[in-house]
Amino acid sequence: MPLPLTKVLINTAAAAKARLLLAHGAGAGADSSFMQQLAQQLALNNVEVWRFNFAYMQRFIDTGKRSLPEKMPLLMQQFSLHADNCPTDLPLFIGGKSMGGRVASMLGQTSMLDQNSSVKAIFAFGYPFHAPKKLSWRTEHFTTLACPLFIAQGERDAFGTRAELTGMQWPKVDIHWLADGDHDYKPRVKSGLTQQQLIAAAAQFCSRNIDEILLAAK
Repeated sequence: MPLPLTKVLINTAAAAKARLLLAHGAGAGADSSFMQQLAQQLALNNVEVWRFNFAYMQRFIDTGKRSLPEKMPLLMQQFSLHADNCPTDLPLFIGGKSMGGRVASMLGQTSMLDQNSSVKAIFAFGYPFHAPKKLSWRTEHFTTLACPLFIAQGERDAFGTRAELTGMQWPKVDIHWLADGDHDYKPRVKSGLTQQQLIAAAAQFCSRNIDEILLAAK
């Protein structure tokens, strides 16, 4: 039985240069405050954003009954269906917050990307390198990426801090550090920064890299 496509929330841009298919994290859906703010900032940078819920999250929204995310192969299948359903009028990029970014990155493997060959690059907003206080790393597939993976990561993210990742590098992975941010890009008051500023910085990082990729393709 084919999987049903969940509803897509679209943030249009005044002069859209690209489309980003954006997935949510494990605990909050496509319409969470973080996802809304990120999509708005991306749209201000002329990136059209398509947000969607994975099936388990849509069931929770519809019924109020919370459940765990599906296993990775099913999440990847759901993401891939949404990517296949995107129009071809704009260059396509994929990404997500936390778990959503991890699913997108799994689709970026050489063995998987043939199904979505139009994808130019992947963006992860707070990548879950490992579960908090556990060092079981989720980076094995980084060596088999067929396209670039750009990660906007808070320096204090419990899923992978700047200190933990010092010295680590992968050929197709670019990590941009957000000063004093946690997993939701919330900095401490003493930093003098705000979550809104860090979300805006992440969107600008995304936009800059899209610009470079599109320029190189001309």
